[in-house]
Amino acid sequence: MSYRPRYTRRVSKRNKRNLFVTIILVIIILYAAIIWILPNFIKGIGSITAFLKPQSSKVINVSENPQLAPPALNIPFEATNTSQITIEGYGTPNSKVKLFLDDEEVGTENVSAEGKFIFKDVPLSLGTNNIYGKSLDDKGKMSLSSKIIKVTYDNEKPSLEILNPPDGLEVHGVRIVTVEGITEPQAKVYINDNQVIVDKDGKFKVEQSLNDGENIFVIKSVDPASNETSQQRIVKFTP
Repeated sequence: MSYRPRYTRRVSKRNKRNLFVTIILVIIILYAAIIWILPNFIKGIGSITAFLKPQSSKVINVSENPQLAPPALNIPFEATNTSQITIEGYGTPNSKVKLFLDDEEVGTENVSAEGKFIFKDVPLSLGTNNIYGKSLDDKGKMSLSSKIIKVTYDNEKPSLEILNPPDGLEVHGVRIVTVEGITEPQAKVYINDNQVIVDKDGKFKVEQSLNDGENIFVIKSVDPASNETSQQRIVKFTP
């Protein structure tokens, strides 16, 4: 066995002790990193990311009460020729209803104990008007919107052209005359208050019986907004 000086043995022993201490320190540092440093580091990264990332959650409007039932509007027509209309409906008893037209607030009315409300003289714009309502609770919060109802305001009279008969026509022998003309599509045509068939292009053609002497035919066209145009034809019949 080779001989090592005492000094060499002492140095070797000290190095082993230092190595052991180093290993212990490394283990402690790794343990601390796993238990405390690493979780806090990850938490800090998450906080920074959450701060920089835009919020994608839905923003709740504090002025709305989604549990409050919206009102039910009752508008029994789709078109009108008047610039102001009356709107009735039903809502939560003893609450309030806000009325909107094309997203602009029209006004607020109280709902009766029977659940009824009414808006009078609601102004319309020419063309299509989008009307809806919202219920209002005692804290001033509104429900979701009711179903949107579209109402067309049209104050123009429909066109009406009578192709036959010419006014003042005299007929002999056959007690029949053909009344023919053209109006606007979707309009209704009446001859002496009797409705006749109008095709998709607005054309109509119907035979009318004649009495002896003078026969008066009043042809009237009525559009969906109840605007009217009328013309008169006189036909004389001689047997």
